[in-house]
Amino acid sequence: MPIEYKKEELEVLKRIGRAADNINQEARLIGGFVRDKLLKRPTKDMDIVCLGDGIQLAKTVAQTLQPQPKVHIFKNFGTAQIKWEGYEIEFVGARKESYRYDSRKPVVQSGTIAEDQRRRDFTINALSVNLNPDSFGKLIDPFEGVKDLQDEVIKTPLEPVKTFSDDPLRMMRAIRFATQLQFTIEQNTFTGIKENAERIRIVSKERITEELNKIILSKQPSIGFELLFQTEILHIIFPPMMRLHGVEVREGKGHKDNFYHTLKVLDNICPYTDDLWLRWAAILHDIGKPATKRFESGHGWTFHGHEVVGSRMVPKIFKKLKLPLNEKMRFVKKLVALHLRPISLTKDNITDSALRRLLFDAGDDLEALMLLCNADITSKNKKKVKRFKENFKLVQQQLKEVEEQDRIKNWQPPVSGKEIMEAFHLKPSKTVGDIKNAIREAILDGEIPNNKEAALQYMHKSAKELGIKT
Repeated sequence: MPIEYKKEELEVLKRIGRAADNINQEARLIGGFVRDKLLKRPTKDMDIVCLGDGIQLAKTVAQTLQPQPKVHIFKNFGTAQIKWEGYEIEFVGARKESYRYDSRKPVVQSGTIAEDQRRRDFTINALSVNLNPDSFGKLIDPFEGVKDLQDEVIKTPLEPVKTFSDDPLRMMRAIRFATQLQFTIEQNTFTGIKENAERIRIVSKERITEELNKIILSKQPSIGFELLFQTEILHIIFPPMMRLHGVEVREGKGHKDNFYHTLKVLDNICPYTDDLWLRWAAILHDIGKPATKRFESGHGWTFHGHEVVGSRMVPKIFKKLKLPLNEKMRFVKKLVALHLRPISLTKDNITDSALRRLLFDAGDDLEALMLLCNADITSKNKKKVKRFKENFKLVQQQLKEVEEQDRIKNWQPPVSGKEIMEAFHLKPSKTVGDIKNAIREAILDGEIPNNKEAALQYMHKSAKELGIKT
């Protein structure tokens, strides 16, 4: 499998090789860049390992490039990075590292390039290319990584127990690579993950969630979640999602497996969005179902209010997983709370009032909500899916028509609190809020049009009903 480099890649790699020669170092391109080049995947991140001082090599290389890039030095890790022509190039001296049994921080020691390759997580990431001029371009493949690329297999270079004990995050990385590349995990490696699953507890939540997000952003995230489930890592890192798993049957009536339904919804939404937070909304849309599950004799299973319970769970889940507690979390919380509304409109006689209220509550996030709800239509009954999707298109069209007519989305009150206070000589108070709310409700109910004149008339009517002299 020959590697085909772009012209600018070849130029910078040869410069690195010459710079290494000038300071009597051996240098190699290693890891993901080599792997992705062999797979013909786009890549911009180069890792350079050298027998010597990586920081010194980075400084030497930077002096040969135009425009000359700044060298970013990370002394604690013994690494340096330069950015040049869209490429991020990281330099490090060959090393070996391991975790103490109960530690989240690795012990790092200098080593040979061969030792550096042995410490790599997978055979496909242990591939390297010589950069020194006398052997430039020679592929070094000590663990048959090229064969594993051809066989589409994720496999550890050493015994899995050793690889995963050294750095338990590699278990998550194995699953992430299997998901991104749609490779299978070699059986011995898979068994090693399952047997060492508990070791994931010593890894920081931030690093675990970083890998989880990469799985979520892949083309088909369900592959990764299924592997996390099978290896029992999901039980440890994300218990609320595990509670969705399983089917209970009473009086011959069972409910769908909400875990696999969730994975289907997640996969369904992926072709339409790369938004990580919309994908998280897909994962969490039914997270409140286990807490609200009830069996009603003669009727079956119900999950009343699971959208409310689920939305309340979102901040706690984000906090536990070290996800941002900002507008991203509030977006997910909002979509979980609203995810039943558009679907319910397909079942009822749709009123303009219900449409206006959905437009008002969803605001700027209406399009994202509709993507989520469309993805939530899952059934093995193709006729049922077809009928739901046709009804859903009807709702979307009616929402569009009501919005064009009433301009409710991103609604701003036609009469401000200040205007109400001035009209009736009021101070800031609950009464002012009551009048504002009455105007809003009248507009949403279609009682009055969404314009200033109608709102002012209704303001006086509301004030009179509240006993305010007008």
